[in-house]
Amino acid sequence: MLYIARKPRRWITLVAPLLGFIFLLQLLTDRGLLPIHHKKRFRCPSAPGIEDVLVILKTGVTEAREKLPVHARTTLNCLPNYVVFSDFEEEIEGIHVHDVLRNVDQSVKLRVPDFNMYNRLRAYGRAGLTAADTVKEENSPFGMPNNPGWKLDKWKFLPMVDEALKVKPDAKWYVFMEADTHLVWPNVMAWLSRLDPDEPHYLGTETQIGTVLFGHGGSGFMVSHKAMRMASEHRANHADEYIRFTESQWAGDMVLGKLLSDAGVQLNFSWPLLQNAKLGEIEPLTNRFYRQPWCFPVVGYHHLDPPDVERMWRFDQEWFIDKQNSILLHSDVFRERILPVLPTDGLIWYDWDNLSGDVEEGVYTTIRDCAAVCEARPSCSQYVLAPIKDPEHPDDEPKYECRTFESPRLGIRRPGAQSGWLKMRIEDKADAKGDCSGPQWE
Repeated sequence: MLYIARKPRRWITLVAPLLGFIFLLQLLTDRGLLPIHHKKRFRCPSAPGIEDVLVILKTGVTEAREKLPVHARTTLNCLPNYVVFSDFEEEIEGIHVHDVLRNVDQSVKLRVPDFNMYNRLRAYGRAGLTAADTVKEENSPFGMPNNPGWKLDKWKFLPMVDEALKVKPDAKWYVFMEADTHLVWPNVMAWLSRLDPDEPHYLGTETQIGTVLFGHGGSGFMVSHKAMRMASEHRANHADEYIRFTESQWAGDMVLGKLLSDAGVQLNFSWPLLQNAKLGEIEPLTNRFYRQPWCFPVVGYHHLDPPDVERMWRFDQEWFIDKQNSILLHSDVFRERILPVLPTDGLIWYDWDNLSGDVEEGVYTTIRDCAAVCEARPSCSQYVLAPIKDPEHPDDEPKYECRTFESPRLGIRRPGAQSGWLKMRIEDKADAKGDCSGPQWE
């Protein structure tokens, strides 16, 4: 400090150009005039071939400021090519967010009520948002939601095809995700390396509305270069038809699935690689479905809040970089992230629902009585005493029902619920399954 104080002019002469350059670089980056995906603030697991992939992250103005920053700090730092699409153009944490609806026909925007929020945003910016726009509500298989953001969301899926092709027309694969999705990139690339991008591939968690099979958007889905071109060309030849169809539906991922199917691209069923659930909801040992997850690679999770995304990202770094593993299986996640945190037999987690649900044992008074029911059944792995409200008398004290389950899982936070596990039995079940000889892809 003394040297600098005595030589101010020399210090300024030497440092000022460097400071000016840094300031200019940051200014250009913040304004979106320079790419930010070259930054390497975190270690990046090896994912061969990822340079030939364009990642499309879809979000919306009502959630972007909450959910996008964690991806700016984690996921996006290791992706050579990505684009963020939304219904409002802005900058968030140095990420340029593109308005994917900007090229939708203006007559549609003025005629269709779904665009009311969008038109307010164009006129007033974020100041045009109302309290009704930010009500938390999600799509469900049972009908159209009332949230204006969700109504607008369905219009993003088809424009994303053409806009993504403009961003990187030579990509071999187009990987779509949402702001509450986590993808395990070494596993993504190991999966895609098995397939030819010059063939029409559409990979997603199988979902159905009416007669349309499609890949669930929040779980993430992958479309090959060939399939993207086929979808784009088919839409261009039937533009008015798909505007009418989108207007009549409520789920944009279903609309895209129909476009792909009409173009000749059929869905490749991808469960349990891609999951429409978060970590605590997964059952790696289940036998209830057409595949058992245990030896399948983990490719994606859904419904993650920002801290969940951060934790999953850190775990991926530890697994692939520190431990130098080449693949991550559901069995690995169970042994590394679920089994170690389960309490020992007899200990209870309060305000927690471990999602026991196959067997409803009836109304019980105490968690100990519920535990005794599970212990008496050799196949039982866990139990929960969950509050049940009387819809006709919501203010009455709740009764409690005991539910048990054979397939162990971690669960979710739920006020009033009490959960327990028979950990020794669960460990025996995992040991009986043993180690996997290799990843199971199909």
